[in-house]
Amino acid sequence: MANHKSAKKRIRTNEKKRVRNKITSTRIKSTMKKVLGAEKIEDAEKNYKEAIALLDKSTTRGRIHRNNAARKKSRLTKHLNSLQPTEKETKE
Repeated sequence: MANHKSAKKRIRTNEKKRVRNKITSTRIKSTMKKVLGAEKIEDAEKNYKEAIALLDKSTTRGRIHRNNAARKKSRLTKHLNSLQPTEKETKE
């Protein structure tokens, strides 16, 4: 356990940051799973926009590296483009 006042404060701030980063990484993982698990294009597009916004926001706040976010966005985009439209969607 820390003895100095500044070391004790550092422990508290590190814990707050750890919790905040954990929340962000969990939200990113769950939104990515929603996109990758979607079978309908409408659902996938809605979740895709949410995931991209979350990745961009996390990057600007310094929670994840920009290359990490770019890789994940690329993976999501590739999956979204691979989804085939159903017959009903092509007629509209």
